[in-house]
Amino acid sequence: MPRTTRSAQSPPPPPPYLRIVAAIRRRVAEGELAPGDRVPSTRQIAREWGVAPATATKALARLEREGLVEPRPRVGTVVAGPAEEPREARPLKTTGRSLPSPPELLTRERVVAAAVEIADAEGLAALSMRGVAARLGVAAMSPYRYVDSKEDLVLLMADAAFGEAEYPDAAAFPGDWRARVELGTRTLWRLYRKHPWLAQLHPLSRPLMLPNLMVHAEWMLGALDGHGLDPVTMFDLHVLLYGYVQGLAVNLEREAQAAASTGLTEDEWLDGQAAAMTRILTSPRFPVVTRVITGLGDGYDLDLDAVLEFGLRPLLDGIEAIVEAAQGSPRGANT
Repeated sequence: MPRTTRSAQSPPPPPPYLRIVAAIRRRVAEGELAPGDRVPSTRQIAREWGVAPATATKALARLEREGLVEPRPRVGTVVAGPAEEPREARPLKTTGRSLPSPPELLTRERVVAAAVEIADAEGLAALSMRGVAARLGVAAMSPYRYVDSKEDLVLLMADAAFGEAEYPDAAAFPGDWRARVELGTRTLWRLYRKHPWLAQLHPLSRPLMLPNLMVHAEWMLGALDGHGLDPVTMFDLHVLLYGYVQGLAVNLEREAQAAASTGLTEDEWLDGQAAAMTRILTSPRFPVVTRVITGLGDGYDLDLDAVLEFGLRPLLDGIEAIVEAAQGSPRGANT
């Protein structure tokens, strides 16, 4: 895809990690981050500056070598130096949450919440029982008093995350299956957006037997119930819609994983594909591909939110035809 090139006379910009280092230094110098305050995590840096997690890690490592930040087991990476007041009294500026309560108040809910925060910020691959313990400021084995294993913890995390979904009273949608399905689909997408690791947990063929995920299934199947559909068709449609959302959502975490493993942002990776793209566009084998890609002009920005909305309408139109056929409507009789 065509890209704008810099002038040969322009000095090269500093590496991305050094720009991040300079920005965090400035926040500290201006008092936005005080001694003892948490600095952004690698995932937060990656999102804010649009860089790969590996670049974010390099920036934090540079700041630590300079003595500007330091890791603290109960909090994370913080601005070095004595805190201006007891840390228990101060909220974490980056998350808006207060510091964990004392270890003696440890509960299963706190263990799960800490694990969800780690997975949200760093990805599921960064999750470990030891890391959860460090985040809570307790002994490494303490979480095992509340969960048997990491695998059990992940299931509890997933159930807690799915439990954040809120569905209104079905009575507010009398007979309007389409509005209910639309709401349920968007609700599921928002959950995956908030917790990208959720989409990595299971294939469609091995559904998770979680109570809060069944709340979503109850909502979607309830929307399709009573419209003349047989049970197999109802469940096929439920799986189709769930798979549609999950299929898009897996790319949220996979992009972060790809950036971490290659050290390249999406744009940097695409730049590296320029030669291969040129070979395709100059080949007579792919005339339609060449015409469409050339017609994109400056390129194509993949927006998963927009793709979800773009695909949802034809999906619902197709389901509507199935519902009408099941009800024996004139339109259904002709399909």
